[in-house]
Order: sequence, then structure tokens, then C-alpha cells
Amino acid sequence: MMHRSFILCIKGSEIMSLLSLNEGKNKIIEVDGIHYVRLPIQTHVITEQDNITDVVQQYAAKYIQESDILFISEKAVACSQKRAIPLDKIHPRRLARILARFVYKSPFGIGLGIPETMEMALRECGTPRILFAAFTSVIGKLLGKRGWFYKIAGPRAESIDGPTPYTLPPYNKCVVLGPVRPNDVAREVSQHLGIECVIVDVNDLGGKILGTSDFSINRTHITRILRDNPLGQASQCTPMGIIRQIE
Repeated sequence: MMHRSFILCIKGSEIMSLLSLNEGKNKIIEVDGIHYVRLPIQTHVITEQDNITDVVQQYAAKYIQESDILFISEKAVACSQKRAIPLDKIHPRRLARILARFVYKSPFGIGLGIPETMEMALRECGTPRILFAAFTSVIGKLLGKRGWFYKIAGPRAESIDGPTPYTLPPYNKCVVLGPVRPNDVAREVSQHLGIECVIVDVNDLGGKILGTSDFSINRTHITRILRDNPLGQASQCTPMGIIRQIE
């Protein structure tokens, strides 16, 4: 019944596009007794030549309905802000090479586990902060605790993405930093579309909200709606999507 009520609210040729889900992802999720559909939207590969608001207008505007919430990947925003740095332009200092050796190697991403991403963390956050975060991380490991490094280093370090085997070109040879002023970006998109917007950092390990068009938006609730990463992590090329509450 939920599927039928959802289809009835979509017009003609829009149906196939909106129902094209990423492989292995669910269309509908229930949070606090309310059902939401998450609609991934495919775009071209976003680069520094793009304005993210123009991209939203081109690909998402035609699907928007009242009370929808648009969510945009932080990586897409960052790439449009010239925050993707080619690996061959990064020359890691010795400290970056040393620190990178001690980073936990997750199967879900590089993080700061290579000298190039660690170098960018040193530049983004400052050497003293990263050194203190590294020291704290050692203490945490001795106590059987993980995650202390990023709690000290902060969101700028946590948002740094390195290339992975499934990263789309040209970003398979880049380090992508976190977006600048994500709240401002979300507000600009919201004003353009007339609906709320959030900038998200979600992956197969979890997620967080980096920016919202309105401070009243419940970030924890949105994170729970997107907890299974409906945008995917590989070659889907779906850097944005729509959250829609359904009956």
C-alpha cells in the first residue's frame, strides 16, 4: 500500500527516474513510526567548473514536491568549491608520512591512512592540533577505545576523503577536503528551490549532517533516515537525493 500511494504522487515520465534505486539500497525506511522514501538523483560528475545550485536546478528541481528535503553529498559540494586536490600536487612532509603509518586501516575508506591525506589534515587543522589528536589516540588505544583522534582533530580532519578503488575519475587521483560554509550552501539551495536542504557526510559506516538550511532541522533525525547510505559509495554518480515522507 505504501508503494502504491508513493507512485500515485508521481507524474508520468518521472516515475522511472524516481524509482531507480541504487543497487542493494532500500527505497523506504521507517524512523519513529514514520515512513520516508529516499530518492537518489543521478548527475554528471561534478567538478570545480560547476555551481552546486545550478546542478540542483538541472537535475533535482523537476522532482521536488512540497515538504521534501533535499540532501546533498558533502563531497559534491566540496568538488564544486575547488576542494579536490590532485595527489601529484600534494607533497607530504616527513611528519605526515610518520603519522599516516599509525592510522587504523578501515576496509571502508582510506581516511588519513596515506601521507597525502595526513598532509592535508596538518594543513587544514594545524600541526599542534593533529599532534595532540595523535597523542590522545594512543592513550585511547591503550584503554581499548577508538575514535579519540577525530574527536580532537575535529570535523575538518574527519571530512577528508582519499582515493579508493571505487572512486570515480578524476577523484580516484585526488584528496577531497570538506566543504566550506556548508550551512550557507544549504540555505542558498533552499532559497532557490523553496524546500529545506541539508549537506550530508554519509557512508557505509554511518553519517552526520554538516550543514542545514534552517537551524531548526533535527540533524539526528535526518541522520537516522539516511543511516544506510542510500546514495551509495561507488560508481552510482548520485550525489544528491530527496527525502519524502509518505503515508
